[in-house]
Amino acid sequence: MNSANRFIAVLLAGLFLTQSADAQPGGTREELKWMYANISKKTKWDMSKDMLWGYFFTNRSRAPLDIAAKDLSLAGYRVVNVHLSDKEDSAAPDLWWLHVERIETHSIDSLLKRNAELAEFAKAHHLASYDGMDVGPVGEVKK
Repeated sequence: MNSANRFIAVLLAGLFLTQSADAQPGGTREELKWMYANISKKTKWDMSKDMLWGYFFTNRSRAPLDIAAKDLSLAGYRVVNVHLSDKEDSAAPDLWWLHVERIETHSIDSLLKRNAELAEFAKAHHLASYDGMDVGPVGEVKK
């Protein structure tokens, strides 16, 4: 995915889905409706077709994310990376990220279900969080 489209996807799927204490990982139904409407307005993407969905998990240490990555790979997800987040304050605790992706078609209902499944997966694997998703066109998948 080119950097401009990835930026739009991250903005639409991530930055505007700010989470309050009672928010659902990946967004509430209303937030996802808003996201789909904005994608429709700002892109030419057909969200009723297969899209490349990226899913993100966090943890303070890497090892649980490596185990989760293996399990998600066995479930059909492609592991993009596990990486340590940059720190502005060197005294801040480490924050590790797992990024996986899969080509899928989602309605708002199916995306709510996927987000709930991945939040439960994170809990079962004792990860700090399922942090949500991003989306982009399939045509730009890296092999």
